[in-house]
Amino acid sequence: MSATDHLGARAEEGPLLVGFLDWYREIVEHKVTGLSLEEATRIMTPTGMSPLGIVAHLAAVETGWFVEDFAGGAADPIWDDHGSFHLRAADSVDSVLEEYRVACANSRAIAAAAPSLDTLSVAEDKYRGHVSLRWILVHMIEETARHAGHLDVMREQIDGQTGD
Repeated sequence: MSATDHLGARAEEGPLLVGFLDWYREIVEHKVTGLSLEEATRIMTPTGMSPLGIVAHLAAVETGWFVEDFAGGAADPIWDDHGSFHLRAADSVDSVLEEYRVACANSRAIAAAAPSLDTLSVAEDKYRGHVSLRWILVHMIEETARHAGHLDVMREQIDGQTGD
């Protein structure tokens, strides 16, 4: 098996979905790695998004979908600020990246433990009811890829860095 089979047309559905999600998770990390706190917290959109705020938001989204909704875990106070792209006074580039890494690791473990992609969430989503693990993975690919695109543009504006 080649190094890219997890992203290729020959992969089974579960590894394919997880592979694409992990690819975008790595891009998200890469886009803020090496930024100073000032650069990472620079507000770059009229709605108030910053590069580090996007990473914090994605950590909250990982936690919300996998830990809370799919596994039925208690609501995490991460949503209070980070779910809305807002940073806390004590946040640093390293602390938010670590929060994101932990959230992604928890999500991976929860997904890996599920009996199948058809397994439904323990908690009901407010708008969709119980959702399958498959739906969550596809949604998280979309969510993470969309914000990776935002980060790509932001990083280019900060220091000219482009690419994955």
